[in-house]
Amino acid sequence: MNRTSRFLSTVAGASWLACACLTAPAARAGLADAAPAAQTTPAPAMTPAPMTQVPATTPAPATPAAPPAQSSAAPPSTPPAAGDAAAPPSGATGDSGDFKTLDQEVQSMKKDVIDLNKDLFVLEEELLFPANTQVAVYVSMDVGTFFALDSVTVKIDNKQVKNYLYTAREADALLKGGVQQIYLGNLKVGKHELVAFFTGKGPVERDYRRGATINFDKGVGAKYLELKISDKVAKHQPEFLIKDWE
Repeated sequence: MNRTSRFLSTVAGASWLACACLTAPAARAGLADAAPAAQTTPAPAMTPAPMTQVPATTPAPATPAAPPAQSSAAPPSTPPAAGDAAAPPSGATGDSGDFKTLDQEVQSMKKDVIDLNKDLFVLEEELLFPANTQVAVYVSMDVGTFFALDSVTVKIDNKQVKNYLYTAREADALLKGGVQQIYLGNLKVGKHELVAFFTGKGPVERDYRRGATINFDKGVGAKYLELKISDKVAKHQPEFLIKDWE
């Protein structure tokens, strides 16, 4: 009995030892895997280091690049001749010629416009005042110290057709030999009467007003009449005449 018990005990021990040998590597592997996890501890919080202000650095001034060395093979530059320096650039000469041509064209256009205006004026007179009904009245002066003209009034067939007030400049132009067209109109063929009144300063700076009358025949064609103011030295007063240009 004792032998049997000891035999069973020996078999049980051997079995246990075999099982222990088989399970030992797996247990060691599990312990190895669990060991790092068990040993892992949270790292202590890091305290930020105090910030120190770094002084701003001034950028170093840029060093100018050294000029490229002149090749010894290049010939030395020669200064321009005095004649070349004094000569104007070709562009300036071309611009001057263009301006001169443009000015000539403008002057030519002005002349064309003036000529065109003259032609239009003549055409207007011919349309408005045909030669068969046209009548024109002119004023001229040849006086000295007896009369200074201020105004002229013209009536044809008892109807006032013109009242003109003169400036000092216009009166002076008449004294220098100028002739003024004071009236231009139309009249039918036949007999007509023209009356002109002259107002101004007479002898001794007195107001002076005189009139002149003429009866004329208007035929086929233009009619021209002149109101002429002159000195009458014998009477020391002005004289007013109406002259018919036949």
